[in-house]
Amino acid sequence: MLNKRQCLGLLGALSLSHAPTLWAQDAYPNRAIRVIVPQPPGGGFDFVARAIADKLSGVFKNGVVVENKTGSGTLVGTELAAKSEPDGYTLLMGSVSNLVLNAGLYKNLSYDPLKDFEPIGLAVSYSYTLMTRKDLPFSNLADVVAYAKANPGKLNYASAGNGSGQHILAAALWHLAGVQITHIPYRGAQPAYTDLLGGRVDLFFDLSSTARPQVDAGTVKALAVSGTSRLPVHPQVPTVRETGVAPLELESWFGYFAPAKTPSTELNRLRTEFRKVITSPDVMERFEKAGGKPMAVMGDDAKALQRRDLDRWVALIKAAGIQPE
Repeated sequence: MLNKRQCLGLLGALSLSHAPTLWAQDAYPNRAIRVIVPQPPGGGFDFVARAIADKLSGVFKNGVVVENKTGSGTLVGTELAAKSEPDGYTLLMGSVSNLVLNAGLYKNLSYDPLKDFEPIGLAVSYSYTLMTRKDLPFSNLADVVAYAKANPGKLNYASAGNGSGQHILAAALWHLAGVQITHIPYRGAQPAYTDLLGGRVDLFFDLSSTARPQVDAGTVKALAVSGTSRLPVHPQVPTVRETGVAPLELESWFGYFAPAKTPSTELNRLRTEFRKVITSPDVMERFEKAGGKPMAVMGDDAKALQRRDLDRWVALIKAAGIQPE
């Protein structure tokens, strides 16, 4: 029979032998991580979010779940993420649209793009492609601008919602070109495409990744891209700057962000696995095939890039007098 000291020693040994198992059960993450996408399915936000989440689900065995939280452009989903518990289990699909452009668009923004979020990392950037419906008699951007100057307000353009990247970029272009073109906001990119293909709207400045299938199919005409250089997938389409219409450039980056005050342990784990995923050959190939430029900009470097774009675009939005309508 064991004496009291021997019993205590045995219990201690048993506790130590099970400690790794108990720690593993409690280790982060021990339940599913959700990624809030502040746009409907089918657009650039959703495409990038799911490409990363699919791969991360193979790392985090409890899964990574994408949730589309829409409304008021990108405001509803982004605010929800900002106010979520900073425990590493809720992330935001962040982009130029919701974490840069909204700061210039809304006077009383319900979240602070810099203070309320910590970047996990930026995965990819995309140009936007300006398209017209197939039957419009314009072969280039200069033709569109010339017609718009002679016929103020007769042309219209679609966007994925007030405050979306499509809205701001197009409005800034028309402002710099000195023309009046009517804005028609939609709830996401897919209904905008429906009306563009149906001939009910004239122009749409969408992310090149989601515009590519329509351009390749010949269902729309591509007039220009917003990036600093032409796209390898559409080398015949000039940049906006090349057209001479306006000195405008924008590439929309996409990445995962966590609510501010998320513990460093969780942030570091997320950043480690996020970097592995976005630099994996299959994910990079998936982005490149959609016309994107893989980035892998992490942590503080991502925040510095975000701050640079805020300084540039907030001033332009205010100068152009762009309103959320």
